[in-house]
Amino acid sequence: MHFFWTVLLGTLALVWIIQGFRAIRGMSQLPRLAGAQPLASEACPSVSVLFAARDEAERLPGALQTLLAQDYPRYEVVAVDDRSQDATPQILDQFARLSQRLKVVHVTQLPPGWLGKPHALQKACEHSQGEWLVFTDADVHFAPDLLRRAMALVQQSTLDHLTLIGRVDVAGFWETTATIYFGVGFMFGVEPWRVSNPRSRRYMGVGYFQLLRRSVYEAIGTHKRLAMEVVDDMKLGKLIKLSGFRSGVALAEERVHLRWNQGLGEIIRSVAKNFFAASGYSVGHTLGNILAVLAISVLPFLGLLLGQGFARLCAGVAATAAIAMLSWQARRSGVSWLYGFTHPLGALIFSYMLLHSMAVTLWRGGVEWRGTFYPLEELRKGLV
Repeated sequence: MHFFWTVLLGTLALVWIIQGFRAIRGMSQLPRLAGAQPLASEACPSVSVLFAARDEAERLPGALQTLLAQDYPRYEVVAVDDRSQDATPQILDQFARLSQRLKVVHVTQLPPGWLGKPHALQKACEHSQGEWLVFTDADVHFAPDLLRRAMALVQQSTLDHLTLIGRVDVAGFWETTATIYFGVGFMFGVEPWRVSNPRSRRYMGVGYFQLLRRSVYEAIGTHKRLAMEVVDDMKLGKLIKLSGFRSGVALAEERVHLRWNQGLGEIIRSVAKNFFAASGYSVGHTLGNILAVLAISVLPFLGLLLGQGFARLCAGVAATAAIAMLSWQARRSGVSWLYGFTHPLGALIFSYMLLHSMAVTLWRGGVEWRGTFYPLEELRKGLV
C-alpha cells in the first residue's frame, strides 16, 4: 500500500511540474495587445461590436460608455435587448439618442428552438454591417485603443478569429479563491497556447471578446449552429477552428476587464448552467472531472499531512508545485501571490460547482437561464 501511494503521489508531482512548466512557458509565448502597434486609420476595416443584454441595468451604462469611446474610425455597436424586465431597454435607447454609432434591437419573444443569448447575438449580426464582428458581453469594459490593437494583431498574424484573455475584477476572499482556481483549471484544460497551431485540435472562445471575419462567421453557419448551445462562446471557437480557419489567442490584460460575479454565491449560481453543459451533460464525464480535480489538487495536501517517508516527500513536491502554479496565476490576475496557499480550498469549491451544476440540471430536468427554462433533452440535441 505504501508503494501504491508513493507511485501515485510521485506521478502527481511529475504532472504538476511538467504541466506547470508547459503552462507558464505557453502563456508567456502568447502575443500581448500591448505589443501590437495600433492600426493606422486608413488601414482599419469596418467593425461591428455586438452584444446581448438582459436585465443588465446595473452594469450596462459603464461598460457601454467604453464601447462607444473607441479610438477607431469605422465601427458600430449593435445592442440587442433580450426581453429585459428592468431599465435595460430605456438605458440602451437613451445611449442611442446620444450616439449615432449605437443601434438598438428589441427582442420581445424568443422563438422555439433557441436559447436567449445565441438568438440575440444572431439578431445583432443581422442588423450589423461590419466586415469584421466582435462578440462581447453587456458588462465588459474596453480600453479606447482595443479595436485598433486587436485588428493590428489579426492582420499581423493573418488570423480569421481572435479571442482575448482579459482581466476579471475580483473582491473578497471567497470570490478571489474560486476565480483564481478556475483560471488555472481553464488554462490546463484548454491550453490557450496551442489554439493557433493548425495541427492542434485545441480551440477557445471567450465571451467577453471574440473578433472574427463576417465571411468566416457565415461560413460556419452563424449562431444558428449554436441555437441551443449553453457554452456558445467556446463552441463558436470550436466551429471556427475545426472548420479549418485560423484562430488565435492573445493577452489583453487590463485592456479588457469585467466583474464576472459579485461573491461566491453568485459565481456558483452563474456556473450552474455552464459546468454540466461543458461536460456534455454526461454524468460519467462530470464525476470523472470531479475525481480528477480532487486527486490532482487535494490529494497531495492530504499526503503531506498523513503520508510517511518517500510518499510524504512526493506529496510535498506536488503540493509545492501546485501552490506555486496558483501563486503565479494570482499575480497574473493582480492579486496577492499568497492566494496560492488556497489551492486545495479552491479545488473543493470547484468540485462543488461541478457537482452542483450536474445535480441542479438533473433535478430540474433542464437549465433555467435568465428567466427561461430549457429542457435537458433539447439541450443535449443542440450540443455542438
